[in-house]
Amino acid sequence: EGAGDCSSCVAVMLELARAMSQWAHGFKNAVIFLFNTGEEEGLNGAHSFVTQHPWSTTIRVAIDLEAMGIGGKSGLFQAGPHPWAVENFAAAAKYPSGQVTAQDLFASGAITSATDFQVYKEVAGLSGLDFAYTDKSAVYHTKNDKLDLLKPGSLQHLGENMLAFLLQAASSTSLPKGNAMEKEGKTVHETAVYFDILGTYMVLYRQGFANMLHNSVIVQSLLIWTASLVMGGYPAAVSLALTCLSAILMLVFSVSFAVVIAFILPQISSSPVPYVANPWLAVGLFAAPAFLGALTGQHLGYIILKAYLANMFSKRMQLSPIVQADLIKLEAERWLFKAGFLQWLILLALGNFYKIGSTFIALFWLVPPAFAYGFLEATLTPVRFPRPLKLATLLLGLAVPVLVSAGNFIRLANVIVAIVVRFDRNPGGTPEWLGNVILAVFIAVVLCLTLVYLLSYVHLSGAKRPIAIASCVLFVLSLILVLSGTVPPFSEDTARAVNVVHVVDASGKFGGKQEPSSFIALYSTTPGKLTKEVEQIKEGFVCGRDNVVDFVTLSMEYGCLTYDGTEGGWSQSDVPTIHVESEGFGIMDTKGNDNGRITKVSIDMKGSVRWSLAIDAEEIEDFTFKEGSEELVPRDEKSGMDGWHIIQFSGGKNAVSKFDLDLYWAKNSTESYHNANRKEKQRPLLKLRTDFDRLTPKTERVLSKLPAWCSLFGKSTSPQTLSFLNSLPVNF
Repeated sequence: EGAGDCSSCVAVMLELARAMSQWAHGFKNAVIFLFNTGEEEGLNGAHSFVTQHPWSTTIRVAIDLEAMGIGGKSGLFQAGPHPWAVENFAAAAKYPSGQVTAQDLFASGAITSATDFQVYKEVAGLSGLDFAYTDKSAVYHTKNDKLDLLKPGSLQHLGENMLAFLLQAASSTSLPKGNAMEKEGKTVHETAVYFDILGTYMVLYRQGFANMLHNSVIVQSLLIWTASLVMGGYPAAVSLALTCLSAILMLVFSVSFAVVIAFILPQISSSPVPYVANPWLAVGLFAAPAFLGALTGQHLGYIILKAYLANMFSKRMQLSPIVQADLIKLEAERWLFKAGFLQWLILLALGNFYKIGSTFIALFWLVPPAFAYGFLEATLTPVRFPRPLKLATLLLGLAVPVLVSAGNFIRLANVIVAIVVRFDRNPGGTPEWLGNVILAVFIAVVLCLTLVYLLSYVHLSGAKRPIAIASCVLFVLSLILVLSGTVPPFSEDTARAVNVVHVVDASGKFGGKQEPSSFIALYSTTPGKLTKEVEQIKEGFVCGRDNVVDFVTLSMEYGCLTYDGTEGGWSQSDVPTIHVESEGFGIMDTKGNDNGRITKVSIDMKGSVRWSLAIDAEEIEDFTFKEGSEELVPRDEKSGMDGWHIIQFSGGKNAVSKFDLDLYWAKNSTESYHNANRKEKQRPLLKLRTDFDRLTPKTERVLSKLPAWCSLFGKSTSPQTLSFLNSLPVNF
């Protein structure tokens, strides 16, 4: 288990250490191999090293090896802030693979995961590189992250690239200055734009050059458009406006067609995401409707544009109806082709303004097609009859942008499909159609942006009807495969992510002698009902949205519960306790400030070394958290999340399990405490979950009956197989 994430990284590092020892006598810099744990619990190992280890002050560059899947190329997805590392990697690596697009996604917050590189960069102020495997991302953090799926070529790819880079870096005399100046904020580094060409060559240039290049293209494009509009006059301006309308209609219809299918699919399919095990199904289910919508939208724009051009030609030229009709079609075709220039120019300007690294994609989709059009089609004659667009214009114009960006778009689509497996962070809390909509919109937007040039050729080719019919057939066939069950949504190797937890809930029992309730909870982070799974497992499960369980770090909004036979495998001595030691008002601190209301609480985790505690941020302004005399969380300004302060703890076998908590109430809470008419709040003051990696007899039986298409999924926020819940009410 964990072959991809991240035994593969450990294996590569061990082999690198062996190989590099052959050349160590020539090094001018030391190379430290850091094997750390605690990454899933909050990047703790990396944080411990950079904040406590004496070597941390000597580090100049940090390289992080990661995995978001298993196999494929290990690609660079974060670099900087100093460009030295990525520049040397591009020069030294044998098979360089990396895209600044992934870095932009991380920076935007669209991908919420974090790696150790975040600690090296933000806490230690280091520059460096972050690599990860992304193929088969659906197996991430499941039992299917296994050695059978890891190809030796993937390890070799990462190893050869790293060996070449490290040998060059270790022998270099020009390493960046490291963390000292970064921490003081004295240096602002120029970031780099990078992308690979078929994994054999990496194109890299700095943001300053990118800005200069983009500004040059933008200015030249605006000058060309201005000259064209001046020469064409009012009719050219109107034609340009109608061309923009065509592009808008194309996008609207494409997105609409795809999104409608995304909404309908959960209602008619056994799974809302039937394409997870077979991502190619997304081509028929979403790409075909999106393409049909794009063709429909552009066709409407084409009709409107033809109507205007017909009116214009009739006023300016006296031609036979047949000749005039042909000229109108040819002129409309050219304007639709030029719509691509305009949309990519807008994207280039926006990306350049916000200094987005991925703007290079807009550059490549604007310049080569514009050059091909200018070289093969354009004329300086103000009065001329249009001619059919040459096929060579399309081939010459699209060869480079397709080569540069096609892999990017395909990889992003695959990542979205894989993320759907673990999309529902609060099981049942996200609409079943949302993952489909995100994928559908992405596919539709990419199709509209990239096919605008190609579709302009379709209107005069006579192939519109066959293309539309082929799209419909592809969609219908894909739908038949899904609805008939011929292609199942999940497989043994690409499984649905589920969790099976034996829960002992003592919440709401504060001060009472009621017995805690014990049950097994079955839930899934993959959208969809658990009906088929429960039918196979049996064991008395009842599913529904009324089975809400608050696991502190997540909430099960939809799931299945069974109370049958859950008495064994745990005891009362495992239930964590929350005890209010004292209450105080008007207590002065050492500076003479009134602390207001303070509540001292003792918490006994009863031997659990992995737990999560949530503190109501609306009631509690601040708090301190202690273990004996050691203050683990000091009193200072704290940020909450969704109205809660959350502490997650993960320790070793001998970790302490008794803690003291001092709660400093917000002033409005102190005032409301004295109000005799205060209404009882349902929201607790403290929520606690303690975890044990222990199988109770009932849990073991359920797991043995779990369908082959299901796999347990784990994150730092996920409960283990035995969890205890407790709470402290506000009005204790």
